[in-house]
Amino acid sequence: MKYVITLIMAVALSVAAMAQERYEKCQLAIDGDTLRYCALAPQTVQPGEKYPLVVFLHGAGERGEDNEAQLFHGSQQFLNPVNREKYPCYVLFPQCPSGKYGAYIDRPMSLVPQEMPIQESPSAFISSVHALIEKYIAEQSVDPRRVYVIGLSMGAMSTYDMVIRYPELFAAAVPICGTVNPLRITPAVKSTKWSIYHGDADTTVPLDGSREAYRALRAAGAEVKYTEFPGVAHGSWNPAFSMPDFMPWLFAQCRE
Repeated sequence: MKYVITLIMAVALSVAAMAQERYEKCQLAIDGDTLRYCALAPQTVQPGEKYPLVVFLHGAGERGEDNEAQLFHGSQQFLNPVNREKYPCYVLFPQCPSGKYGAYIDRPMSLVPQEMPIQESPSAFISSVHALIEKYIAEQSVDPRRVYVIGLSMGAMSTYDMVIRYPELFAAAVPICGTVNPLRITPAVKSTKWSIYHGDADTTVPLDGSREAYRALRAAGAEVKYTEFPGVAHGSWNPAFSMPDFMPWLFAQCRE
């Protein structure tokens, strides 16, 4: 009985500790725009140490101005006490404003990869996220060789866009149920390691969005992991986050 009570108390303390962990709500004003984002720092920042930076780009359903909805998917895995201890890092969850579409000025008329826009200039959102990343690298104890970007759905489209525009910045990219015009993928992106996820029953974003991206990335010389979930619809981020190698693979990546 004493063992059981001790175990229950330990679990309760662990849950209480996790409940006290919170993302900080922040804002960045740049070029007349305000980027709302939530931030998490390592539990302890050791003097002289550098830590990875994870940028998480949400889907269309989490757009807004509350600076909170973007935490709906994916944020808890970085609050998990085991992950907090094993993978100390900075985490950023920027929020795309209502009415905007991440990497694109307007929502693409078609999500078929060959029909996706080839947009020359970055959207205001992408420019602001890039500025935020550069700010963190300059002002925090961030290892510039270990900057990672994860995105789901609309955020996966932004993930492709960011690496294509700033290929020198990211050690790893994880687009989940996204799409991109394969003509945009060039050998410049091959220094970034990729892990792509998609459900084969997705009727929201075509499965070919990930399949074509995989083929184009391989042709460009990039190192790519590709995982397709049988029978899974658009919410493929749920099984993706549950993959046992999701976090170990991500935090193993480092630019040379």
